[in-house]
Amino acid sequence: MIVATVHSIRASLMSHHRVVLLKDTEAERYLPIWIGSFEADAIAMALQHMEPPRPMTHDLLKTIAYELGATVSHVLINELTDNTFHARIVMDVDGRHMEIDSRPSDAMALAVRCGVPIYVAEEVMEQASIVRSPELDHVSPEEEERLSAFRDFVNSLDLGEAPQEDS
Repeated sequence: MIVATVHSIRASLMSHHRVVLLKDTEAERYLPIWIGSFEADAIAMALQHMEPPRPMTHDLLKTIAYELGATVSHVLINELTDNTFHARIVMDVDGRHMEIDSRPSDAMALAVRCGVPIYVAEEVMEQASIVRSPELDHVSPEEEERLSAFRDFVNSLDLGEAPQEDS
């Protein structure tokens, strides 16, 4: 299993969908997972430590687990089938290990609320991860000038990007 963190949440300019970028903590590779806007907002709010006026669904799930004596151990993005990611919420209940099937977006929203690790199965990371291209680090001054308008535009967007962690 690979430990991953929520690197950022990006907006599609073509649809209402969002993409969560999970970053491998040991390598410069990222796993993009498309999710809905409501789920993206739920993850972003938790990462920014924003308290909603009323509990959101993932807050409710956390509270129910706690009240029933369950502890969320971690979440695992465990499978990619037909371009659909699958996840498991791993819990301990009265000394019993439980794994609950989940959409990755819901699992991640719960993980950030509970402060538990997000893991990605190695085979999933191998199938779907992206790696930053080294060519992007060596842009000529002419290319840099041509791209500056795009960079300024992108930097002005508020995409609910996750705060960077020191680790």
